[in-house]
Amino acid sequence: MANFRTHITVASAGGMLLAYAGWQLEWWAPSQALLVVLLTALGGILPDIDADRSHSIRLIFNILSIPALVLGVLILQPWLSTGQLLMACGGVYLAVRYLAGITFSRFTVHRGIWHSLLASLLCALLTTAVSFQLLSQPAWLAWSHGAAVWIGFVIHLLLDEIYSVDLEGARLKRSFGTALKFGDCRRPLSNMLMLIALLPLWPCLPPWQVLGELLHQGSLLWR
Repeated sequence: MANFRTHITVASAGGMLLAYAGWQLEWWAPSQALLVVLLTALGGILPDIDADRSHSIRLIFNILSIPALVLGVLILQPWLSTGQLLMACGGVYLAVRYLAGITFSRFTVHRGIWHSLLASLLCALLTTAVSFQLLSQPAWLAWSHGAAVWIGFVIHLLLDEIYSVDLEGARLKRSFGTALKFGDCRRPLSNMLMLIALLPLWPCLPPWQVLGELLHQGSLLWR
């Protein structure tokens, strides 16, 4: 399979292309373009969130602890005093950075449900909902954030499949087909739980016609 450096490098390159395309279409300013690159790079390492003691899982939860802290402040600020808010958000930061990683390592299997298109959809829609509802971003920008994560995620899956082909020996490795799949056929319960996780996101998403318009405008670049 592709290593950590390959995943983040190729995903970052894909993010740069996406950011440039959006800039050409006047979707965002340079500052937003940088965020698109970062989200694509994050998506490029997200599937390895199920890998025990990997570079990805440590980096992912280190990164996720920062937005978790910010969201904690936004949500809890109206309800808590300054001292209580500091304690609560400190707990959120530590829980995401350390406990969440341990939990994922214990209850997930590498190349399982997190290496699937279903997981890519969950991560993309979750990013879109957070951007739209909690960060109050415009609908078109929230969909762009979700699309960036999805593209990075799929780049990871494609790289894993490409590295599963032994060109010198003209054969397929045993890992072929374990990354780019819709769900985890060996663990149907995992598929069901992920589908259930998608349901509460649905009413939090921006209008779907905005996504359709973005896809239409993006397709014009290839004509």
